[in-house]
Amino acid sequence: MFIFYLLYVSFFMYLMFMVPHPDTPMATFNHIFPYVVGGNILVSASIILAIIGMIYFTVRFFQRLIWNLKQFKLFKQTEAYEALKKSNGAASLMAVPLTLAMMINVLFVLGAVFVPNLWNAIEILLPFALLGFLAVGIYALTLFIPMMTRFLTGGAFNHDANNSFAQLLTVFAFTMIAVGFAAPGAMSSNILVSSLGIFFSIVFLIASIGLIIVHFTMAIQAIFKHGINKEASPSIWMLIPILTLIGITGVRLTSGVAHNLLNTKPNPVIFFVALGALVALQIVVGLIGYSVLKKINYFSDFIAGKQKSAGSYGLICPGVAFFVLGMFFIHWGLVQTGIVDKFSVAYFVILIPFVLVQFKTINVLAKLNKKHFSQAKKAEQHDLQEKLA
Repeated sequence: MFIFYLLYVSFFMYLMFMVPHPDTPMATFNHIFPYVVGGNILVSASIILAIIGMIYFTVRFFQRLIWNLKQFKLFKQTEAYEALKKSNGAASLMAVPLTLAMMINVLFVLGAVFVPNLWNAIEILLPFALLGFLAVGIYALTLFIPMMTRFLTGGAFNHDANNSFAQLLTVFAFTMIAVGFAAPGAMSSNILVSSLGIFFSIVFLIASIGLIIVHFTMAIQAIFKHGINKEASPSIWMLIPILTLIGITGVRLTSGVAHNLLNTKPNPVIFFVALGALVALQIVVGLIGYSVLKKINYFSDFIAGKQKSAGSYGLICPGVAFFVLGMFFIHWGLVQTGIVDKFSVAYFVILIPFVLVQFKTINVLAKLNKKHFSQAKKAEQHDLQEKLA
C-alpha cells in the first residue's frame, strides 16, 4: 500500500515541477488542463501519461487501504494481536497511522489536480486537513507511547531479534505526519492555521529525528553482533523514504516561516545545501544497502529466485522516494538557484538517473507482483481442480 502511494506521488512530481503554476504552490487543474488540450501533442501526451499513472496507483492504493483496514479489524480480535503488542513487532502497528496520513495526502493532491477552481477554496479546506492530521497524530501517539512504555519498563524489547531496521517504521509514520502538517503550514495565508501546521510538524519531525538516532543505533548493534536478518534486510533502505519526507518537510517549513512569519522569500541556496546533503546521504545508504543485499544473495533468492516474502516489497519505496527527493533537489536546489536552466540539456542529463531509478523500481514491482500473485492464483486453481476431481 505504501508502494502505491509513493508511485502515485512520483507521477504527480512531473506535473508539480514541469507544469508552470506561478500563482499557487502546487500545480492544479487550472494549470494542467490548458496543456492537455493545447497544441503541443508531445506535451499533452506526457501529461496524460502522468495523469494515467496517478489514477492507476490511486485506485490500487484505495483498494489495498480498504482491504488492509478490514483485515486489521479482524486481526485485533485475535490472540496474535495481543502477543504482537508485547513484542518487537509492535512497531508494525504504526503502519496504520502511516497509511491514514498517506490517505489524507492522496485526497489533497487528487482534489487539486482533478477539481477545477478548488484552489479558490483552499483556505477553507486547509483547516480540515490540519484537523485530519491532528487526529492521525493523536492516534499514532496512542500506539507509540504505550509501546515505548512497555519497552522502557517491562524489558519487553528483544535486542537479539532487532537485527534489522524494521523499528524505523515508527519514524516513517511520524515523518509522514510531519510532512502532512507542514502542508497547511506552507500553503495557508491564515497566520493561525499556518503557525499551527508549522508547530505540529516540528513536533513530529523532532520526534522522528530522535527516534532515528535511537533505533538506528540499536539496530546497528544487533546487526554487527548477529548479522542482518535476511528476510527483513530490505529495511536497510527504509531510511531513504524517511529522508525524502524529512526533505519535503524542511522545504515546506522553510517556505511557511519565510512567507508567513518573516514576510520574505526563502533563499534557494538553503535548499541546494540541505536537499543536496539529503540526496547524498540517500546515495550512500543506497550503495551500502545494495552491497549488503547482494552479498547475502537477497536479489537472487527473493527477486529472481523461488523464495517469497512480503518484505520484498520493501525494496520499492526507496527507489520511488529517491526519485521524489531528486525532483525536489533539481527544481528547488538547482533550477531556483540558477545553477541549471529548466528544460536545458544539463537539466535532462541530471534528471535521467532519477527517472531510471523510478522505472527500474516499477519493473521490480511488476516482477514481484507476477511472482507473488500469479503463483497464488495458480495454487487456487489447482486446489479448485482437486476439489472438482
